[in-house]
Amino acid sequence: MISKKVTDVKEALQGIQDGMTFMLGGFGLCGIPENAITALVESNIKDITCISNNAGVDDFGLGLLLHKHQIKKMISSYVGENEEFERQMLSGELEVELTPQGTLAEKCRAAQAGFPAFYTPAGYGTEVAEGKETREFNGKMYVLEEAFNADFAFVKAWKGDEAGNLIFKGTARNFNPCMCGAAKITVAEVEELVPAGELDPNQVHVPGIFIQRIFQGKNYEKRIEQLTVRPHN
Repeated sequence: MISKKVTDVKEALQGIQDGMTFMLGGFGLCGIPENAITALVESNIKDITCISNNAGVDDFGLGLLLHKHQIKKMISSYVGENEEFERQMLSGELEVELTPQGTLAEKCRAAQAGFPAFYTPAGYGTEVAEGKETREFNGKMYVLEEAFNADFAFVKAWKGDEAGNLIFKGTARNFNPCMCGAAKITVAEVEELVPAGELDPNQVHVPGIFIQRIFQGKNYEKRIEQLTVRPHN
């Protein structure tokens, strides 16, 4: 069986260059590829385009890349938790392409499946549809959306094996699975890496065919964006 294992995050990021387009999995701060993001920050790579549901918070996640002005363009569906993201967008320092959340996921999934484009009703009649082809199906208008074209996809899974098979946990299954195989190279970091054959095939969410590189991450913080608890009685 082919091993996709690399020794560390530095080896996993070999081939990254300025101006590339990266997909980064996760939802809020859940399931984000923390080790890959830290390595990208330390690499001082610049002028990159990031495809991600959101941009983390000011001092964590993609917010770290924004802080160093390494991101030229963000393609995402949500801005709300990151003040620096908002500031750069409003000042014109950062190019932002806001995309409906379901469309964002489907543009990833289309790239994963090899479909160049698809029609969706989301965004018709709004700024989202400006400059795009529209078409009527069964009396309803749809917008043509093209699949993403990314150089690297960085995803984070709970557990994986050396063949690249992945198991995700909870909300981390939101964008991570559909980004696997949706770029030229998919890099997976996992909390636990086991030898090939140890995972129950019935539990695998993404097969190793979609993964090119896998490594075991470390020092995960697993922050909570908005901590809400019941009052103490």
